[in-house]
Amino acid sequence: MSALRVTRLQGNARARGLAHGEAHAAAIREYAEERIALAANGLWAGRPATREDVLRLATRLLPAHRAYAPGLMTELEALAEAADVSVEAALIVGGFTDFVDVVRAEGGPGFEEDDCTAVLVPPARTRGLGGLFAQTWDMHDSATPHVLMLDIRPDDGPAALVFSTVGCLGQIGVNEAGITIGINNLVCTDGRIGVTWNFVVREVLAQTTLEGALACIRGARLAGGHDYLLMDVRGRGVNIEASGRVQVVQSLLESPIVHTNHCVAPATAAFEAKRDAGLLASSRDRLRTAQTLLAEGTVDVARLQAVMAEPTCICRHGGPPTHIETSGALIVRPATRELWATWGPPDRAPWERFTV
Repeated sequence: MSALRVTRLQGNARARGLAHGEAHAAAIREYAEERIALAANGLWAGRPATREDVLRLATRLLPAHRAYAPGLMTELEALAEAADVSVEAALIVGGFTDFVDVVRAEGGPGFEEDDCTAVLVPPARTRGLGGLFAQTWDMHDSATPHVLMLDIRPDDGPAALVFSTVGCLGQIGVNEAGITIGINNLVCTDGRIGVTWNFVVREVLAQTTLEGALACIRGARLAGGHDYLLMDVRGRGVNIEASGRVQVVQSLLESPIVHTNHCVAPATAAFEAKRDAGLLASSRDRLRTAQTLLAEGTVDVARLQAVMAEPTCICRHGGPPTHIETSGALIVRPATRELWATWGPPDRAPWERFTV
């Protein structure tokens, strides 16, 4: 399998957006059409809609994004311009899973997508490594060809390495201050006009402290459900389980925090969409499996690579009916700003090392 593509984005917000859009214009257009079709077909969002319906709803989300992070909105607009897609289409490309939560909230329950297994490991369990973060990134298998690494070097903030897909501002990453963020999708009924998760990820990666990173999430009017995992250069970690309207914060103590794709806090579970029994079983199996694999002993990068490639439920391969696949995986050591990542399922794809 080919190595991860790396795209460098540097300069001001407009320059970064133009660079991303110009480098991947054809792929962004293709990806946008796929995502708009998925949002409209009723399988993912709960009701069929026209392309025009989907884009009109995206238009309603734009002001919230501009208010939350004006610079990132400028970057998104430049990306859309360079790729020759509408800003609405670019928003759907990046924030797809939150976007369908908004569609779902307006149209009723639908397909419960089920993706990603993430882990925070405290310094006490990593024997001198200072704490580790790891996760798979699972999505509709049409996303796998679009995976890439963004090497972001802004004029006005910390540099960052960001695992992402073409057209998306950012998904998972670490910056030069050691601030690390990962995510799990949650399927919630309280989606609303608000900010999609990829804007939150990039805003977190513009911070230099854990407190500032946490404030980016706590202060956001979130469009949909996600679990956010944060770690700083000292190995301090926080897990934030968030529906559109409720957030529950858990601090990393002496044991690893594992999270998958169902709500574990009663306050957020109250807004979780009714889950298909098989998909809920998958999320619970992945949670238990990762917890068991990390229950005792020292955890290092190699051990986390093995967990991410676990074949019975954590590492997944696309196919009907859901077409969910582990499109990539990564491990971060915040203390040294190192990141290991794969393009595609980690039981097949090679791990590559990057540093900020």
